[in-house]
Amino acid sequence: MTAYERTGAQAAAAAGQDVAHDAVVLAGGAARRLGGVDKPAVSVGGRPLLDRVLAACADARTTVVVADPRPTVRPVTWAREDPPGGGPLAALDAGIRHTTAESVLVLSADLPFLDEDTVRRLLDALRTGGADGALLTDADGRDQPLVAAYRASALRRELAALAHKHDGLSGLPLRRLTGALDLTRVPDPVASFDCDTWDDIATARARIREHGHVLDEWISAVKDELGIDLDVDIKVLLDLARDAAHGVARPAAPLTTFLVGYAAAQAKGGGGGPEAVAEAARKAAALALRWAEEAAAAKSDAPEATPETRPDAG
Repeated sequence: MTAYERTGAQAAAAAGQDVAHDAVVLAGGAARRLGGVDKPAVSVGGRPLLDRVLAACADARTTVVVADPRPTVRPVTWAREDPPGGGPLAALDAGIRHTTAESVLVLSADLPFLDEDTVRRLLDALRTGGADGALLTDADGRDQPLVAAYRASALRRELAALAHKHDGLSGLPLRRLTGALDLTRVPDPVASFDCDTWDDIATARARIREHGHVLDEWISAVKDELGIDLDVDIKVLLDLARDAAHGVARPAAPLTTFLVGYAAAQAKGGGGGPEAVAEAARKAAALALRWAEEAAAAKSDAPEATPETRPDAG
């Protein structure tokens, strides 16, 4: 395997070229280390883990989620391995059958810090290199094959070979696939952080509330909740709020109010009235309540996050 560092020429090419790609999100694991809860539905920053991953790969031409169907932040194609619970290779095989693009993202549904920039870096590394795939490595340098972009032809080739050799894919470990592929590593200790335990969940919830992250996380969550796509210049809005309110703190309040107003203006073709405002405010208030409930749960039920468990530790 090789480490990936984009050259200036590659960066320039990437800036002017979009990659047609699909995405397969594996969301049907047993989550035994979480006591068997529905892990993709666990909330971080008021949003289910699955919805956070779907937001990161929103540019995919087709997104396939391998799991039992559920409400999601955007429409997806649903698939299921046969039999259910057959493991990651069986799930990947079920998902990739619904894709047509040559580049395919393969993602787990428990990545709270995955974002669109990271997805673009993976696709860029795949396109500009000659390997079969590009995957993230975590803070300890370990491969994360479920945060990766692959050539679909390579996946199909190796999955078919493994199925023929082992009379099926059920129960086979993921390393049987990745060991047969030529892969490029893309280091990213934050985006590669996944939530396998309640301590991981506590760490993720604590990190998004830190000063350098909380406003961006909150605004992203509100926009998803209200169903709006708007690039907000937070500094301009905060300056306006400071001037209008004589330097009053609590910046999330005016930003949220702005987004509620924007969502109401968009309702019914721009003619939304008091009912539209009330509905948007209800959604934002419910989101704020979920944030408060997570903060309370972090203090009472979840283990304390330690510096060593942080995704960017080391």
